[in-house]
Formats: sequence, C-alpha cells, structure tokens
Amino acid sequence: MKWFEVALVVLTFATGITWLLDRLLFARRRAARAGLIDEKEPVVVDYARAFFPVLFFVLILRSFIAEPFRIPSSSMMPTLLIGDFILVNKFTYGIRLPINNRKVIALGEPERGDVVVFRPPHHPDQDWIKRVVGLPGDVVAYRDNTVYVNGEPFEYGRAIAYEGAGRGRDMTGAELVQETMPGRSHLVLETVRPGGFDPGEGEWRVPEGEYFVMGDNRDRSDDSRFWGTLPESQLRGKAFLVWMNLDSSAPGWVDWSRIGGSIP
Repeated sequence: MKWFEVALVVLTFATGITWLLDRLLFARRRAARAGLIDEKEPVVVDYARAFFPVLFFVLILRSFIAEPFRIPSSSMMPTLLIGDFILVNKFTYGIRLPINNRKVIALGEPERGDVVVFRPPHHPDQDWIKRVVGLPGDVVAYRDNTVYVNGEPFEYGRAIAYEGAGRGRDMTGAELVQETMPGRSHLVLETVRPGGFDPGEGEWRVPEGEYFVMGDNRDRSDDSRFWGTLPESQLRGKAFLVWMNLDSSAPGWVDWSRIGGSIP
C-alpha cells in the first residue's frame, strides 16, 4: 500500500515541522505577550504536538524495523494461508528509504529459501510475496513439478493429500509435498494436470543483482516463471512470523513455525 506509506511520511513531516516552528518562533511570541492578552496555543499546533510522536514512531517501525502484511491469495499455500497476517523484517536485506525503497545501508542479501515481500517490476505499486529459489548467476529449471538449480534437482518427499481450510478449501485434494533445497526444507502444493501440461515449465538464467522467486502453491502462483526475475532493488523485506488469521476455519493466532515446515 504505497499510498499509506506516502501519507504517513507526509503527515509525519507536516506535524513535525509545525511543532518545531511553533517552539522556535511562535511560542516565544505568545509567551512575551502573555501579560497583555490571554493567547491560547493554536489548535493545529496542539494536534501536531499530540500526533507527531505517534506518527514518527510508526514511520520508524514500518520503514526500518518490521511491517505488517496480509496475504491476499493462495499462491503461498500451504506455508501461508489466505488472510494470514504476517510480519516482515525490514532491515535483514539493508536499510531502505520509505516511498522510493532506495537502499542506503547494506546489511545482507536474500538466501535461497527465504520468503520475501517485494514490489514486482510489472506492478510497482503492489506488495507481493514469494520464496527465493534462484540466486544471482544460477540457472533455474522447472520440469515435471521438480525444481533444478544449476542442473541439480531439489529433493522431494512422499506426497499426501492436502485438506484445505477456510478460503483455501478449494485446494483440497492437491498433493502436499516436502521440498528440500540446499540447507532448507518447506512444503509445497502440486495439482494433477490433465495431459501433464504445465505452462510454467522452462529454464531461466538469473542475472546478477536479481533473484528467481516462486510461490509454494506451484500451480496457482504468478511468479518468475511468467514475468521474469526480481531485481534486488524491488525487495521490501523478509517474512518471519505469522501472527494472526481471521478466517474462522483456518488456524487463528501466532504461529512461529509455519514459514517452513515438514510433513509429520
């Protein structure tokens, strides 16, 4: 929601400047005239003094520490369900300015398997979420529900039937599979396609400074297989916590473990 970010920055600066100018200039004049007339503090200054600390705190929190995000689709099932509220770490990959997302302090780079929030190149005003599969310089291929990186396939466990919940119940009957990439495992959903045709199959080379991202719901995800690799400059942060889901048929509160996982 870029409009919210812009509004937050504008309101923070407006209230801050109003409060500062009043303290430096107008408050002294009112004090000097206090013995002559009963002059009250202007209402706009009163509101600025009250709201600036709150707005400033929220701006720092959302821009540089952690930002809430709501999952709008099924593309990351079963890891993230429709309606999940998650927290995104904003400083894992570096300190970035609000609005233009320019990195000013480099702190780290995405690792394979990270679940990242970003603004896709073809929808720069929207926040999307996917999993990093390919790193800069990798050759990524996807064939027969198998991901290959530099010619080596990921490992896959036994498939079991998935039972969806809430607004994700239409995925009931899909195959739930544990996918293991170097150093990390997570769950993915695969559906049986008549004739075996998959429009997402192919091979891609990841340019320097970019990443190949995929959804865990492999047949319901609009990702790098269709629109290309993700520039590092479009990253917003790393998802690290599911803290609520308001869907009455889905798990409800804090879940520290769902981003990742295995078949019991």
